[in-house]
Amino acid sequence: MPNLALRNLLHDKLRFVITVSGVAFAVTLVFVQVGLFLGLLDNASVTIHHLDADLWVTSRNTPNVDFAHAFPETAVQRVRSIPGVARADNLLVAFVNVALPSGAEEGMLAYGLEDFSRWGLPWKLESGDLHDLRRGDYLVLDASAERRYGPFAVGDYREVLGRRLKIIGRSREALSFTTTPIGFLDFHLLQQIAGERFTEQTTYVLVKLAPGADAKAIGAEIARRLPYNDVHTRDAWAERSRSYWVASTGIGLNMILTVFLGCLVGVVVVAQTLYTSTMEHLKEFGTVKAIGGSNRDIYWILGQQAAIAAVVGYLAGGAMGLALRPGMAKVGLKLIVPDPLAVAVFFGTLLLCLVSAMVSFRKVAAIDPALVFRA
Repeated sequence: MPNLALRNLLHDKLRFVITVSGVAFAVTLVFVQVGLFLGLLDNASVTIHHLDADLWVTSRNTPNVDFAHAFPETAVQRVRSIPGVARADNLLVAFVNVALPSGAEEGMLAYGLEDFSRWGLPWKLESGDLHDLRRGDYLVLDASAERRYGPFAVGDYREVLGRRLKIIGRSREALSFTTTPIGFLDFHLLQQIAGERFTEQTTYVLVKLAPGADAKAIGAEIARRLPYNDVHTRDAWAERSRSYWVASTGIGLNMILTVFLGCLVGVVVVAQTLYTSTMEHLKEFGTVKAIGGSNRDIYWILGQQAAIAAVVGYLAGGAMGLALRPGMAKVGLKLIVPDPLAVAVFFGTLLLCLVSAMVSFRKVAAIDPALVFRA
């Protein structure tokens, strides 16, 4: 039986290639669309996950980490006085304009901290010393900024909101959902540059708990002492930031529609090919029945054909998806394919191909075994 299934598929090699190509196209589309979607969501919360903070204190109803609202910087003193808090610092996040050597201006998402190294930000540093940020008008810029700003090197100067800053280091993988480049400045320097609305203000208070401390109880105490602020755990804050972009941009619906269309194309191609193959091999299936085979045996053959197309198409589609990853990285797109997604796509491909094979079931069920004895 397995030989018959394979022979039927390979009888017309061009048709087999078309069948596998249809499945591979659908699999590639699913990997690319879902992978890019996960990559964008990762950008939306990548700084939250890498910052070594257990709790985030934000202004009331802040929607995501990029769109921060200011509140008095003295709030950090109330947080530091709570038992169980190992350390707490102000974090200022603000959009600023950068004047480029070409005369154009671009935006930058600036992160301001007094001590970046104690919070693990940035997490990948190509060059420079983060402690130097406190010693002058200095800036550490992420390497991804070259796509928007053009080439730059340590020692270059950039004008940020009219203030000339020296680039003293380069980081890597610090990305934002909006693709706005991320830069790192001393907290007080950013307060001065960003204008009066940030004078004696902060946008977040980062909280690191002491070992064994009760995060829920400390969060409740912070909320009691700062009634006009919100308190989030790291995971909750990351989820809130990602959910904002999914709900406000419609990228989730776009991803679902594209994946649905890709799967639909794959199902139609496989169903059409298997049905045509079945029609061309009616005598062979009639022979199976004439020698005592049942409809279940023929269904098994068709199922095997669908499974072979699914496995070969999945491998080809997966290879194409992985081959696209380096090229996408060069243009700043992140393609994330976690193992659970790869497993889900495999079983989804297998299921859809088996469903496609059911189109032929009704036809073979009506085959008369006497067909093989007719001229």
